[in-house]
Amino acid sequence: MSHSLVALETGGTRTAVRARGFPLLLLSFQTLGIIYSDIGTSPLYVLNGIWPASGPLPSEEDVIGGISAIIWSLTLLPLLKYVFICLRFGTHEGEGGTFALFQGLYPRKEQDSEYDRSLTRESLGQRSKSGTAKLSPHLRWPLMIWCLLGTSLTLADGIFTPAVSVTSAVGGIAVAEASVTSKIIPISIAFLLALFLAQPFGTSRIASVFAPITCIWLLLLGSTGIVNITSHPGVFRAFDPSRAVLLFVRTRDYDLLAGVLLAVTGCEAIFANLGQFNMTSIQLSFSCFVYPCLVLAYLGQGARLITDGQSVFSNVFYQTIPGSSGGPLFWILYVFAILATIIASQAMITATFSLIQQLVNMKSLPPIRMVYTSDKIQGQVYVPSVNWILMIATIVVVAAFKSSTALTNAYGFAVATVMFSTTVLIAVHMRYVKYWPALVAVAYLVVYGFLDGLFWGAALKKIPQGAWVPLMIGLILMVLMVFWTWAKGLEDAFDGANRKSIRRFIITKGDNEESNIVQTPREDTIVELAGEGSITEETGEEEKMTGRTTYYLAPNIEGGNHHHHEAQAMDSLRLARIPTCAVFHKLTGGKGVPHSFVGFVRQWPALPELIIFLSARVLPVPRISREERYVVDKVRSVDGFYAATYHLGFREDFDVKVDEIIEQICTLEARVEPERSAEKIRRIRQAARTTTHIVPHYYVISKRIRGGRLSSVIDWLRSLLIEDIYRPMVTMFPDTANWVGSADEIIRVGVNATI
Repeated sequence: MSHSLVALETGGTRTAVRARGFPLLLLSFQTLGIIYSDIGTSPLYVLNGIWPASGPLPSEEDVIGGISAIIWSLTLLPLLKYVFICLRFGTHEGEGGTFALFQGLYPRKEQDSEYDRSLTRESLGQRSKSGTAKLSPHLRWPLMIWCLLGTSLTLADGIFTPAVSVTSAVGGIAVAEASVTSKIIPISIAFLLALFLAQPFGTSRIASVFAPITCIWLLLLGSTGIVNITSHPGVFRAFDPSRAVLLFVRTRDYDLLAGVLLAVTGCEAIFANLGQFNMTSIQLSFSCFVYPCLVLAYLGQGARLITDGQSVFSNVFYQTIPGSSGGPLFWILYVFAILATIIASQAMITATFSLIQQLVNMKSLPPIRMVYTSDKIQGQVYVPSVNWILMIATIVVVAAFKSSTALTNAYGFAVATVMFSTTVLIAVHMRYVKYWPALVAVAYLVVYGFLDGLFWGAALKKIPQGAWVPLMIGLILMVLMVFWTWAKGLEDAFDGANRKSIRRFIITKGDNEESNIVQTPREDTIVELAGEGSITEETGEEEKMTGRTTYYLAPNIEGGNHHHHEAQAMDSLRLARIPTCAVFHKLTGGKGVPHSFVGFVRQWPALPELIIFLSARVLPVPRISREERYVVDKVRSVDGFYAATYHLGFREDFDVKVDEIIEQICTLEARVEPERSAEKIRRIRQAARTTTHIVPHYYVISKRIRGGRLSSVIDWLRSLLIEDIYRPMVTMFPDTANWVGSADEIIRVGVNATI
């Protein structure tokens, strides 16, 4: 095994994207096409979100105060909170978002694949790298539910962002052509269809096309803002934060804050898309380009609203474009507004794919098929099923709400809730993961908890006006994820608790020995040979035998006391050897053989001549060379048993080649016993002519709760969740769906699992 593969096996996880010099600048440029179009298209609707066209015209001081609230919200939340604070709290794989914060508090176990290939070792300690929890285990579920709520609302945000952005942009056509007003919804749906159909091309290709468009759009915003500011330079008073405070003191209109919130929508996309890029590229692009352009745009709109008043109030963005309505600049901005809003939708769609990847890896969602679209960045994924679900949901939302005003009421609630959720988790991270002083964490929580709480309270008032829709979607997704995390955790715990060493239930005896003396291997040792593959010697000091070993199924599998093996051998069932090859797929990591293999031997009291225990491991590289595809260990306790790890890169599909494993096994045998290997290799090749894939399947059964007044109710509820809901879902989303080929080569072994 090469040193590079050893490092990947023991580490087993990808790292954050690293880039310097020109690659960093290119990556920063690409962020424009993925991350910022959501926040970059907010000028289309923010001022009319604060002051609806159907309401009274705001005074000059109110406009100054509103622009001040927008500028300082952009400064305190996207710039300081997300770009310069939150991005430092991603996972070591480079992922961001609320669920990534949970992974930092309760890291998942990173299993060593050599440890996974161990089938009989009992004396060695744990060889896995288990992350140490930073908080009490009792807080794990409350924090997980909190994280999943934030994550589920971000996913709901992925539905409303395309709906709000595209309808707002398309609605501008009514300014120049009032007769087209009735066609805004169909036109918006057509653009959304085109957007979702483009997703299979991948993040990198889409970003390369979208980034120049977003760049031009932001430049147009900044330049038109500068032109508009000249009409009323006094708008620069908005940089005084007291103007924002005085606005709410003077008007006592708390609902204005719900409109200001629309200016910072897209904050969570900055953090959630961290895995697609990296911290430095996002910091460069936002602070040096996006933020200045947005500030200039809002200042310019405020200046024109003060000077022109009622004539621009009906649609502040389109009416404040310099030049005549319907002139060349108007149509240029209109076209780029539509393109930018389509790209804005891309930001949340991409973030949704990243979050789905994290949830599947953490087993909080079923194993959904993911397509990796980049050879360099593992975080750039496309999830086909999620893409089509988002497309349908977004189109339904656009058709149901029918106006951008109704959509923006529903839109802000999800954003505000996710922002508040992130603030709480970041504060906990500061103290228990980064080990910063408690004073820093408390100060952060007080400042940003207060700001996010203000926005969340304003958005909460919008629930009767449409915000109940993302809340309902988020709660449904959260319940689904909590349920899957709980049920899958019970199944994995059962699998881990019932793993067996081969020596626990298969006992050996030489045919020509004078008495029932059982071959009891001593403590395990590992022999590493140079060259391809590795060999695990599981017997320590090998005793010579004059005949071929006979194997028996121990009558008391749960026993395992080696001192009683002699008695067991006399009463146990002899296992015949069949000249075939069986590839047994291991679904989860860990030493020993799965409980389902014990069930297999019980059902068919025979051992194939060749048994391969195969586990798969996706490594943080795009592709694996053929020479390093498989690593095979030999089990000496039972003749013909081998453990193999199938390595594949994140851009590769599952395609197990049993012939290649057989060749590696033969090479292994030839190197271990060169004098006596010819006959063994002949038997191996003969057995390999008939290969069967054995796929384990747990038939889950809910265990009964004893005692207590509510035991019957709890039993009924657990049975409903586990047997009537989880069991069919596991069948629909098998872990080995992509592992094996023809159904004629598969035997599915079902084992009852009481969880």
